[in-house]
Amino acid sequence: MKSIFAIMAMMISVAASQVLAQSDHDARIALGRRLFYDADLSRDGTMSCATCHEQRHGFGDGNRTHPGVTDEPGRRNVPGLANVGRFSPLTWADPRQTTLEKQAAVPVFGTHPVEMGMAGMQAEIPKRLGADPCYRQMFAAAFPGRDQTVNFAKVARALASFERSLISRDTPFDRHTLSPEARAGWAAFRQSCASCHKGADFTDMAYHRLGPPTPSAPDQGLYEVTGKQADRGRIRTPSLRNVAVTGPYWHDGSAPTLHDAIMRHGLPLPAGREGAIITFLNMLTDDKFLTNPNFSLPQTACGKNL
Repeated sequence: MKSIFAIMAMMISVAASQVLAQSDHDARIALGRRLFYDADLSRDGTMSCATCHEQRHGFGDGNRTHPGVTDEPGRRNVPGLANVGRFSPLTWADPRQTTLEKQAAVPVFGTHPVEMGMAGMQAEIPKRLGADPCYRQMFAAAFPGRDQTVNFAKVARALASFERSLISRDTPFDRHTLSPEARAGWAAFRQSCASCHKGADFTDMAYHRLGPPTPSAPDQGLYEVTGKQADRGRIRTPSLRNVAVTGPYWHDGSAPTLHDAIMRHGLPLPAGREGAIITFLNMLTDDKFLTNPNFSLPQTACGKNL
């Protein structure tokens, strides 16, 4: 039978390891936050993750699409990132993107379309970041151990850690402080919209097509990955968290307003309830999330101003 001293020592050891693990986690989030705002992850130093994912837009964009470093037009609207750590799959129409770590490579190295433009320049990222003593210190704190190399795998893990910290759960809806008009909109929403926009984040994470397939459309949605005719035009249901600040809407940004987005669905709404639904959707805005300094551009690192 173990002595009381052995049990106490074991408990102290476990507590110490938990504190250390939390310290590593916090350091990884801090590193990911700095990387999220660092344009050195792009070919010419003009684009960071935050260039497209702006906090004031719920980490969406505010434009229909966003061009990359080569000015090639974007193909799809930039989605918001509220609670993205709960999502899988992650993007509009690629079921292969199931983790934030894996998806990080798409904007950095992807070519369809070119976004940050680092394809063929993978070695440049550790070279750029490793030249900064503060970055070396931050990577060492985030990934303690014998392997002190700076590489994109660690970049992706740090970015994912920061993105998982982007929690939005403080809206009038969450606080149960809806106005009578918003409550009426919530009732109409449940009746007409909640079969797809359901759950805590108002998405079923499934792929749907509204209307018949159009083989001539420039964006074929899920079909581009699966090659299945039934998948033409199918797009993953977006979350509606902070939807009032993430417009324009639709996967291609072609719906300028919430009214346009709702009408595009072609759903039979209860008489006079569209305005109430829009009032309800405005109650899904988390003002603290949009202004939380822990999510914003860091001003210091390693005890110095950036």
